[in-house]
Amino acid sequence: MITAAVLGGVFFAAAGYLGALAGLWYAQRLEAFPDAPVSGKPPVALLIAACAVIGAIVTTHGTQSQVLLMSIVCVALVAIWITDTMRGIVPDAFTLGPLALILLLAVWQHNWFIFFSAAVPFVPFAIAAALSKGRGMGWGDVKMVALGGALLGAETSVLAFALACIVAVVLNYARGHRSGPIAFAPYLAAAIGLAIPIGILR
Repeated sequence: MITAAVLGGVFFAAAGYLGALAGLWYAQRLEAFPDAPVSGKPPVALLIAACAVIGAIVTTHGTQSQVLLMSIVCVALVAIWITDTMRGIVPDAFTLGPLALILLLAVWQHNWFIFFSAAVPFVPFAIAAALSKGRGMGWGDVKMVALGGALLGAETSVLAFALACIVAVVLNYARGHRSGPIAFAPYLAAAIGLAIPIGILR
């Protein structure tokens, strides 16, 4: 089991590194919107280390298909964290790509409940994005919660994203950012990343 955990950690660390390269490549080619959050420096080393921990757990407690799927998700989450932190943008390639893969697998397995799981967090976030005209809540975040719902299930994703919202508000208030846009996708990515190993271990 130790060998599997180490190999899984290395494999997922490589996935995280690939996600970092993809995110940095995208960020360099994206132009932030005028109302985007202030550009920040993403914690690349920490993100890769987090992927390694997730990989060690998924590899030793999950199936082969889960290992492959979660590694792809880790690539996407790291890339999303970086692009949103640096440019305030969540590219569709990193949300709709993995979401399409999960939904295709669901169709192949006749698991229609996943569509409901994706819709449960999607609907309230979509309403918030529509009401704020994409300023209070971006559509990239909306697509991201649909991915999280499909991946984690309706109940877990709702709890994870509710916690992400609370943490985002508290941390930004503590930092003195009481108004103006914030990069919200990193909080969503962290919530999904934390929920993955918890779901695998249950």
